[in-house]
Amino acid sequence: MTKLTPQYQPKPDQQDNLKSLKFNQEFSLECGNTLPELEISYTTHGSLSPERDNVVWVFHALTANADPVEWWPGVVGKGCIINPDKHFIVCANILGSCYGTTGPDSIDPKTGEKYGPNFPLITVKDMVNAHRVLQEHLGISKILLGIGGSMGGQQLLEWASSDVDLFESICVIATNARHSAWGIAFNTAQRMAIEADPTYRYNYEGAGEKGLQAARAIAMLSYRNQNTYRKTQTDFEDKVDDFKASSYQYYQGQKLSDRFTVLSYWYLSKAMDSHNIGRGKKSVRHALKSIKAKTLVLGIRTDILFPYAEQKFIAKNIKDAEFGLIDSLYGHDGFLIEAKAITKQIQALLNKK
Repeated sequence: MTKLTPQYQPKPDQQDNLKSLKFNQEFSLECGNTLPELEISYTTHGSLSPERDNVVWVFHALTANADPVEWWPGVVGKGCIINPDKHFIVCANILGSCYGTTGPDSIDPKTGEKYGPNFPLITVKDMVNAHRVLQEHLGISKILLGIGGSMGGQQLLEWASSDVDLFESICVIATNARHSAWGIAFNTAQRMAIEADPTYRYNYEGAGEKGLQAARAIAMLSYRNQNTYRKTQTDFEDKVDDFKASSYQYYQGQKLSDRFTVLSYWYLSKAMDSHNIGRGKKSVRHALKSIKAKTLVLGIRTDILFPYAEQKFIAKNIKDAEFGLIDSLYGHDGFLIEAKAITKQIQALLNKK
């Protein structure tokens, strides 16, 4: 197994927003296996209107948690475009994560031990089916806005194309309708780094830590780009060692291993590889054309992991979808950083009749 990372702990002023739903029934997975039970960690911000028409469902990316106020400042929170004073904001931690929802770090009730490497293969479609359990629990029949970037956008497209009357509007950012060979190759390289650490399947403090750190260092190369590193990590004095870029890679690896677990990272990257909204349908294009929600698709001009051609493809195949392109120094990570530009685009979507 892995380093025993604590579950997500909200800040004191956010404590009341973190909740847990226990689903005491078998949960079927796309791979054919089942989980004997399901636990979902989630947050809500704001209040549901009497008409139940102010729901905003936020979908988080690979290693985030269930509280978008924490990881999406400037987009979600008081005074933001997604505002708890106006909206009932829901965000669920994804299946397979280590932040409270059932994953490889959870206890298997059949054995009394952690699932560990015996956790079954999961897909983005399974994550969406877990969201449906929470949706039913909350009594939500209509969602004003669904929004997510990267793997969050993958979940949203899967859901919007399979439950076409649920969302009034959607905004997907820096994502794709089917994960690319390029993205799968990046994820595979990261898992190879994890698997090169022979302790990654063990259950003791620090197990798999070095592999996870190396995997994150690989990931950072895809989340940013050459220009990002040139402008932020270049050394301006003569050196033969101890370069800023090297230190940055080690820092990012350590930062993730301090808060995330290796098996969750391994399983979630496999789930991302599985993403294909056309699976079980006629085609990816057919699935996109079935989406009825008002749609805004945003790309990041400098994104090398999810190139904006993938977002153009999405917009082209959803009826009346709007496409917007955001400039950012930070590549794929721009979807988390460029709050002002994203806010402007979302406002136009919400104003659209």
